[in-house]
Amino acid sequence: MPRQIYYVSITGLVVRRLWYLPSFYLHAMGSFRQVRQAPGLIRAEARRIAGVHHTLTVWENRTAMLDFIHSGAHRRAIAAFSGMATGKTFGFETDNPPDWSQVHSLWCDHGRAYG
Repeated sequence: MPRQIYYVSITGLVVRRLWYLPSFYLHAMGSFRQVRQAPGLIRAEARRIAGVHHTLTVWENRTAMLDFIHSGAHRRAIAAFSGMATGKTFGFETDNPPDWSQVHSLWCDHGRAYG
């Protein structure tokens, strides 16, 4: 039987200034509410590791992830975050999604900068 291939997205953001935190969290909460109902989502989690606000999402495929990131609250958050945070993303296909013990190092080693 063929193994399921998932699309994994790891994002990490560092808020530029303390006073941006309230707005950052409002946008993050809106995005997280949206992702919980996104078609094709397998798993969505968020944690702060070493001062970095990380998200880990696992999708049925890359198309489902792209549909999510370009819509609704998440689309608005991307626009807002560019002024208040810096970060990196790392997306990849796998048959074995990472656990949290791997997320930060994968992000550090393979993430592409934005913002």
